Amino acid sequence: MKDLRYWTAVWLCILSCSVCSLYGQKDIFEKLEEIAVIDQKVMVPMRDGIRLATDIYRPKTEEKVPIIFSRTPYNFNSWGDGERQTRTAQRAYEAVKRGYAYVVQNERGRYFSEGEWDILGVPLTDGYDAFSWMKDQNWSNGKVGTLGCSSTAEWQMAVAALDHPSHAAMVAQGYGAGVGKVGDYFEQGNWYRGGAEQMLFFSWLYGVEHDKFKPRIPEGASQDDLIRISRFYDLAPENPPVDMAKALAHLPIQDILQNIHGKREIFDKMVRRTPNHEDWYKGGLYHDNMEIGTPGFWFASWYDVSISPNIALFNHLRANAKDPEIRENQYLVIAPTLHCGYKRATANTVVGERSVGDARLNYDEQIYAWFDLWLKGLDNDFKEKTPRVQYYTMGSNTWQSADTWPPQEAEMTTFYLNSSGKANSLYGDGSLDTRKPKGDSKPDTYTYDPMNPVPSYGGNVCCTGNAIKGGAWDQQVMETRQDILVYTSEPLKEGVEISGFIETTLYVSSDAPDTDFTVKLIDVYPDGRAYNLDETIQRARYREGYEKEVFMKEGEVYQLKLTPMATSNYFEKGHRIRIEVSSSNFPRFARNLNTGGRNYDEKEGRIAKNTIHHSAKYPSLIRLPMVSR
Repeated sequence: MKDLRYWTAVWLCILSCSVCSLYGQKDIFEKLEEIAVIDQKVMVPMRDGIRLATDIYRPKTEEKVPIIFSRTPYNFNSWGDGERQTRTAQRAYEAVKRGYAYVVQNERGRYFSEGEWDILGVPLTDGYDAFSWMKDQNWSNGKVGTLGCSSTAEWQMAVAALDHPSHAAMVAQGYGAGVGKVGDYFEQGNWYRGGAEQMLFFSWLYGVEHDKFKPRIPEGASQDDLIRISRFYDLAPENPPVDMAKALAHLPIQDILQNIHGKREIFDKMVRRTPNHEDWYKGGLYHDNMEIGTPGFWFASWYDVSISPNIALFNHLRANAKDPEIRENQYLVIAPTLHCGYKRATANTVVGERSVGDARLNYDEQIYAWFDLWLKGLDNDFKEKTPRVQYYTMGSNTWQSADTWPPQEAEMTTFYLNSSGKANSLYGDGSLDTRKPKGDSKPDTYTYDPMNPVPSYGGNVCCTGNAIKGGAWDQQVMETRQDILVYTSEPLKEGVEISGFIETTLYVSSDAPDTDFTVKLIDVYPDGRAYNLDETIQRARYREGYEKEVFMKEGEVYQLKLTPMATSNYFEKGHRIRIEVSSSNFPRFARNLNTGGRNYDEKEGRIAKNTIHHSAKYPSLIRLPMVSR
């Protein structure tokens, strides 16, 4: 009887929540219908005849209006009862009440859009053709601004490089998956870091990719047909739930999706690509040899999956855009949240398990002031009121501003790794010191077993299901492992802000032909809590660049410059600065099996004995951007 009462209460709760959700959805659509002309399932033609499903919400006015455009691979069918559908209506309402048309469109091959989908592989001309179609509508003023986060942002940069005259402004948020190569970063849309595979897309593709045998709407279906069908059938697949923590551990990694009965065609191609493979340059990724001619308002976050290349792209445009007006009209916001978590900030924002205080910001006010400036031509005060860079400093828990990134006051300070050869674990003798080592020093050696990798615990992650907790988590338990080298400064006599890029140079050797080296930056509290700030990795075979592979020889020492990290954190008086060095961070990054082979098709690994050198001849170090206030 007790069980019956319990489950009855559970189902009543679920039912009441569902009803509330439906009434909430009904309310927002009723409000939207009062102010908007709604035109759904408009099939917008591309130059090759493929039609893309598009919903349009525009003000009830005879005046021509500017457009806020969101193109997405996700489901926005308004007749569903999911969060995404309600969110689309809310965004449309916010835009329309401010005098904008809100246009949302599915990428080709997604839901009601025709054609075949390929992540970042659909023609760039789809975006260009959509701009042209919107410009020519009799209700349009010819100005289009793009808006979106993650997959709804990642396509914006490469299409902006096509320089459509109507693409007047962009707001890209959490956009790392659209960044290919920028400067020294070869992430290729978040697939790689330092030559090691980031496993987020292994999980993401399982959840979102439609099967090639999916049901399809017959060609030539009318708009009325599509609207009618969408009321009860939205082509949204629902893959069986999967324990991603277990799924991502499968070897070889090329068979991970096959092993969980996922769709594999796109994944099969991508998992075999090297970091500089020619196919990365044929799709929809933005690379720094492409010229962007669009003003940009960029949003990034400290615990997003690719914070460093995101900021590097902003800096690249500020320094290298050919048009001075474009250089001067790039703005950046960096929040202390997870991927696309900007508006989830509260009066007590907790990221992982660390409170970073009141991290709220007036995002909508700033975004619409930006669009008012570029799409409506209003002579507003956006440029006077909005700093070039707004960034949140954790630890002091404050929003700050700067004219550049890093802030001009930041000075690089070098800390050297040191120990007596026993830096293994939290209980070792590893230290960080501003004094350069003199003479010889016994190096630190650890054993890396790819069958027992260091688990990912917190960090800058996205889209991995239950496999990883994102954000800041106390690393002390992790640091009891002997395959983690721990280097810690003395307690700080004065508080210090670190804001900028963090550069790491390691001198390494190994008895394996190839292995990985990882670094994690940590804020250590007086009570021992150790909160991770950022992390990076470098595959040794790519230490001389991503155009070639150079393997290691046992007994030789190699210099390794890791992909820079980035953060803004105030280390209070009494806190300590720490870095961890290891060879795995799994499943954030795919394990290096240490064989020197292709890795993606290997099932067996070998144990590697890896060494970090720190001496006068081999001064392993980390350079921290310290800001004096």
